[in-house]
Amino acid sequence: MSTPIGPYTPIIRAGDFLVISGQLGLVNGEMIVGGVTEETTQALANMAALLEAEGASLSDVVKTTVFLRHMRDFDLMNEAYMAAFGDHRPARSAFAVAELPRVALVEIEAWAWSPAAK
Repeated sequence: MSTPIGPYTPIIRAGDFLVISGQLGLVNGEMIVGGVTEETTQALANMAALLEAEGASLSDVVKTTVFLRHMRDFDLMNEAYMAAFGDHRPARSAFAVAELPRVALVEIEAWAWSPAAK
């Protein structure tokens, strides 16, 4: 699990939801080498670790927002995204942005349904 690179909380409970701040392809505070596939895989692994620490998993995610530096990476991102989520298909938005922190190619945020009293 990576340390935040800014003044925010990586994951926070809001009633029965866990809100996960945008995750980048960071390992030990450094961007991984590769491309959008590797960054997507790592961002979702970081998200999974945050969820696990709260007793949840990617299967609890109900909504994601994917920020891409280039829409031409959409198909590659989708492949890595589907590999992480398997048959689970949260609602999702995906769009291109001018820039992302750390010159990332992808950033992913999410909401997960995780009742406080499991």
